[in-house]
Amino acid sequence: MDRRNFLKTGVAAGGAALLGGRPAPALSQGAAARTLRFVPQANLANFDPIWGTQYVVRNAAALVWDTLYGFDEELRPQRQMVESEEVSSDGLTWTFKLRSGLKFHDGSPVTSRDVVASLTRWSARDSMGLMLKALQQELVAVDDRSFRWVLKKPYPKLLMALGKNSTPMAFIMPERIARTDPFQQITEYVGSGPMRFLRNEWVPGAKAVFEKFADYQPRQEKPSWLAGGKVINIDRVEWIVMPDPATAAAALQNGEIDWWENPITDLVPTLRRNRNIRADIADPLGNVGTFRMNHLTTPFNSLKARQAVMVALSQEDYMRALVGDDDKLWKPLPGYFTPGTPLYTEEGGDVLKGPRNLDLAKRLLAESGYKGEPVPCIVAQDQPITKSQGDVTADLLKRIGFNVDFVATDWGTTGQRRAMKNPVGQGGWSMFHSWHAGADCINPAVYIAIRANGDGAWFGWPKVPEVETEVANWFDAPDLETEKAAIRRLNKAAIENVVYAPTGFFLTYQAWRSNISGIQKGPLPIFWGVTKS
Repeated sequence: MDRRNFLKTGVAAGGAALLGGRPAPALSQGAAARTLRFVPQANLANFDPIWGTQYVVRNAAALVWDTLYGFDEELRPQRQMVESEEVSSDGLTWTFKLRSGLKFHDGSPVTSRDVVASLTRWSARDSMGLMLKALQQELVAVDDRSFRWVLKKPYPKLLMALGKNSTPMAFIMPERIARTDPFQQITEYVGSGPMRFLRNEWVPGAKAVFEKFADYQPRQEKPSWLAGGKVINIDRVEWIVMPDPATAAAALQNGEIDWWENPITDLVPTLRRNRNIRADIADPLGNVGTFRMNHLTTPFNSLKARQAVMVALSQEDYMRALVGDDDKLWKPLPGYFTPGTPLYTEEGGDVLKGPRNLDLAKRLLAESGYKGEPVPCIVAQDQPITKSQGDVTADLLKRIGFNVDFVATDWGTTGQRRAMKNPVGQGGWSMFHSWHAGADCINPAVYIAIRANGDGAWFGWPKVPEVETEVANWFDAPDLETEKAAIRRLNKAAIENVVYAPTGFFLTYQAWRSNISGIQKGPLPIFWGVTKS
């Protein structure tokens, strides 16, 4: 029986058997109405939103830590923790004032010293933060509610850097936590966001729990993504880890969970036949599938080895494995930027179009000097997006002539291992799969995967000066047409040098019980405004 039929049969069989006879913990009627049970995309294996870039960590962090600014649904940064900002006429000095009454979950006030320490740690790991760090003259607290950022050169996109929802976000932590080495994980999870993290109830691999923070003061504006008033209407959010899609589908139908972040496409028709369930596209801006190669180690430190992947890779194969036969849920992507957005381009993308050329791929691999060394492919099995792509990749690389070392693991371990720069024989890696929300692929400022600045780049650490030149040209562009010209050149250079291999553009679903209202569309699950009856 194939995977799709097995899943459908399993869901139809009902939840009791799939859950192994394990009943859901009993809740009183009142407690149930105040508790929302949510199945996240993956296990929350670690919880430091600055140390890594996994979306599951960012999504949880958005409940616990607040930001100075937040993107709204129009992708504009709006004030969040900030009350006001001033910028000097030469664009070099920014002065910010915090809203009054901001508190951390331990009861201490949020001060500008906390902000300075948090931005310092963030800027050591984020691509925009690194740019700001290079331009920084000083970043200092003026008083308890005000801080000043002085630059050596104007940086007009500063508010975008502070408000973007791409990882790592500029979350504000208490100074004592923010002073943690940015390359070491934090061990204390105290924020000033709308919910508290209940560490004593955290069971990695099973459950994470968040509780409404009574002293949180939401803004008065209408909520929109990470902007506006973050009003929490429920007392408690329980993240229940269910890596098996059939189990999650059965639990949703039985009312054991309330909201499933990313149901696989195969199961959506079954879910929709249940009158107590709603399912819809999670985010119209979609996602970009990612085949990420390690530019530091054999074999993908060779451009020809990376090009071998590009000429052989069939985006249709990847997308069919990921979303099934519904053509409305995917499209080819002969480039890197989100379709339908102003900077979308296919410049240089012909290599990803037309018939695939396995013979050329084999020649390129031979010319790369590859000698049959093992190629560790790190594939998370508990994340449907990565698992489906990984299955296609294992077959593809073998057909080209790679000696595939298929490392089946979980998403948390993938996050740990991909940060390692060790040689392949010493615990290193050759490739992994991921994806990037369309909202994070609209321009180079928020797009961590397109940067090619070596050690400052995302995992895989590509170093392509031609790409970085066009990133700088885009930042300096005086108008949209000049921006578009820079992006066309950037796209071409990134494809020719294979910064990474895009596997296609796709949409995903979310599903929830009909007694849940206020579910928004967006690049992350948004819990403020959600109610349960």
